Amino acid sequence: MVIVDTELEKRERSGKPIHVGLVGAGVMGRMIALQLLTPITGMKLVAIANRTVSKAERAYKEGGVQKFNMVSSKQQLQSSIEKGEFAVTDDPFLLCNVDGIDAIIEVTGTVEFGANVVLQAIENRRHVVLVNAELDSTIGSILKQRADKAGIILTNIDGDEPGVAMTLLRYLKTLGFRPVGAGNLKGMIDPYRTPDTQKEFALKYDQNPRIVTSFADGTKLSMEEAILANASGFKVGKRGMYGPKCAHVKEMTKLLPADQLLNGGLVDYALGAEPYTGAYVIVHEDNPIKQKHLSYLKMGDGPFYLFYTPYHLPHIQLPSTIARAVLFHDATTAPLNGPSCDVITLAKRDLKAGEILDGVGGFTCYGVIDNADVVKNNNLLPMGLTEGVRIKRNVSKDTALSYDDIEIPASVPFKLRKEQDDLFNR
Repeated sequence: MVIVDTELEKRERSGKPIHVGLVGAGVMGRMIALQLLTPITGMKLVAIANRTVSKAERAYKEGGVQKFNMVSSKQQLQSSIEKGEFAVTDDPFLLCNVDGIDAIIEVTGTVEFGANVVLQAIENRRHVVLVNAELDSTIGSILKQRADKAGIILTNIDGDEPGVAMTLLRYLKTLGFRPVGAGNLKGMIDPYRTPDTQKEFALKYDQNPRIVTSFADGTKLSMEEAILANASGFKVGKRGMYGPKCAHVKEMTKLLPADQLLNGGLVDYALGAEPYTGAYVIVHEDNPIKQKHLSYLKMGDGPFYLFYTPYHLPHIQLPSTIARAVLFHDATTAPLNGPSCDVITLAKRDLKAGEILDGVGGFTCYGVIDNADVVKNNNLLPMGLTEGVRIKRNVSKDTALSYDDIEIPASVPFKLRKEQDDLFNR
């Protein structure tokens, strides 16, 4: 971080800040805008795109910017940036095409729309910062492969749990430790929650009921753990993970199977554990002298040791991801290669032939993490592909859906998913 802030200060002094474009001005988008408009040294949010432009305007206003340009062409946006001004638009592709933007933050939470934005950004060689677990967990590997070919960075963010865990994991590796496990802390999971059950909570905190539902029903947890698995190479010990209840996250060293931790590593989560938020990494150390040293340092008796970060602050920590991508060509969290894990689709209730699935955070289905080879062998349907898809036959509650259960649309996400499966021999 010292190197990051030093380089950002250089950018600020030289009058050449990192120019950032934001696509999506919902609740999270506005939180990100507010943070970037704090302002961040050496960084400038030059444009915000949202299909409802008033939300983009609101994001700037909440950040203290009262004067901005409404733009509808590449030339208008380029001129706004060159003048050192701010711009709003309903066309996200302008941000991807203009020369004056270094990085695009994609924060729509959509799969099809988000995929098109990311493809356009990659084509125009703009770094991409994903605040979109739905997209990343479903087709992140193929998007990363395309980004690599274009010579740009595609990354998930520090601040979300996968990024917090990966930042810690990478640090521990530089110290000579062997990471064998990583994951989240979770307060509760009820797979049958719906936007109706979460409406009151969402209203209280000015949140989208569907997003809140995806947290409560475990779908977003599974997607975050899949992103972490694909970045670390770890897998899950069983479908849905173990998720043991514990008083403190440090107990996880005793609650996960040692043989699985040592056989490639595990992602998992601690249920109801202090400090109630953040992310953890488990390392293994079998050297008796080192174990003695670690015991003296109050790290336990080993051979498994747990390190954790007791917070995750997505919109606040995100600027470090932007800086790492643009200044150092370094991804905070990105797939190593093909997927280690996927998030499959389970019926939230009995479904009838002809019904339309309503995607993440809806009434019809929820997502559960499983290992990629299991998904391949059983032809299972990724949760990220369930928006607006028609099922062909009855499906019982809690049954995992397969591609055979749906009418496969000719959509960009399905095409990219097939490309990903074919590329990585899935």
